[in-house]
Amino acid sequence: MELRKKSKTAYELDMCSGPLFSKLVVFAVPLMLSGILQLLFNAADIIVVGRYAGSESLAAVGSTSSLINLLVNVFIGLSVGANVLVAQYFGAHRMKDLEETVHTAMMLSVIGGVVLIAVGTLLAAPLLELMGTPEDVLPLSVLYMQIFFVGMPATLAYNFGSAILRAVGDTRRPLYYLLLAGIVNVILNLFFVIQLHMGVAGVALATVLSQCISAALIIRCLAVSDAPYRLRLRCLKLVKGKVAAIARIGLPAGLQGAIFSISNVLIQSSVNSFGSVAMAGNTAASNIEGFVYTSMNAVYQTALSFTSQNYGAKNFKRMTMIEWYCQGLVILIGLVMGIGGVLLGTQLLGIYSSDARVIEYGINRLRLVCGPYFLCGMMEVMVGALRGVGCSLLPMFVSLTGACAFRVVWIFTVFSISRTLPTLYISYPVSWAITFLAHTICYVAVRRQIARKEGVEG
Repeated sequence: MELRKKSKTAYELDMCSGPLFSKLVVFAVPLMLSGILQLLFNAADIIVVGRYAGSESLAAVGSTSSLINLLVNVFIGLSVGANVLVAQYFGAHRMKDLEETVHTAMMLSVIGGVVLIAVGTLLAAPLLELMGTPEDVLPLSVLYMQIFFVGMPATLAYNFGSAILRAVGDTRRPLYYLLLAGIVNVILNLFFVIQLHMGVAGVALATVLSQCISAALIIRCLAVSDAPYRLRLRCLKLVKGKVAAIARIGLPAGLQGAIFSISNVLIQSSVNSFGSVAMAGNTAASNIEGFVYTSMNAVYQTALSFTSQNYGAKNFKRMTMIEWYCQGLVILIGLVMGIGGVLLGTQLLGIYSSDARVIEYGINRLRLVCGPYFLCGMMEVMVGALRGVGCSLLPMFVSLTGACAFRVVWIFTVFSISRTLPTLYISYPVSWAITFLAHTICYVAVRRQIARKEGVEG
């Protein structure tokens, strides 16, 4: 118990004992609010350019989202690997492994950030052209991406640092840091766009500067801590065994995120063929859906961290209850927010644009994607449970088949026959349902394997 005694702070949460449901909620709510604040960075960009720079600028910012996710998700996936390892070592009271994992993870964030600066700035134009971005939007989209990727080291530092804190139950301090950075982001957006007339360059610069603030705060938090996960900058290095362990869990998670992004890039390319007004409506609706997704994603991260700690502590029965509670939470959140997004669609879309055609395109997407969004949440929770026990390759392959391959086939078959936006959008809920069922079957099989190995009930 030495590790637990030395590292216990008011921000940590004992995931391995005591009342479970209340702790899940206490852990998930700050995560949910953090995700919403992070999404508000992009929402502020979209609202400001939509209101003050025109529909072309709105389309330019929105058209980069799926491509940015494609390039960034592999590295964000590695932060998932760090989260799982830190949580498992923390639950098992393995101090040396915990310290090595923290410093390896933060070093990976530095290297990944530098790599992404080069990739994002050099490949922005050719990749956006490959996606069929319209000529009236392309220069603005390229400019936004190139500035945005300059802030990648800060983005990754925040994500890896907050993953470490989540692993020990601290979801509040990342929320506080994002709140401050989000306020700065909104103020800078308004100043750069309205006062300086910088357009998409202004919102991109505001986002980068706010990300630097959140990264600096998270690094300071880890550096001044007296817990075993304290960050010592002079100790930053890649420990070979820990890189391999993080990659074993995180790389499949990152590739899975990239796989989803590939299918979304193809869908964005198909949306682009309907023109800039359809792109603007799709952008606004996607941003609204993002608030639903990030709220459900908080439950996924809760399932991941709680499962990881309890797996490290060998609390297998508690793992089963974690899965049931998290599924109930994610269905409730998905239904309430998803249906709410549809019912309030006109009013919400009106925040992004006053163009009636943009709102009409956005409503069409919300009805088909936002309403059944709870299916995506159920799928994600199953993935979190699998990754929490260190099983990451299997959900990657399932997602490769159920999400990416299915949507690609849909685009080149069903959509090619009926080239309408509703035909395109319906591929989302269908793929979520199929992938959820496949993940559930895999989870049952993995739990039975663990039960046989440990000689306990599954």
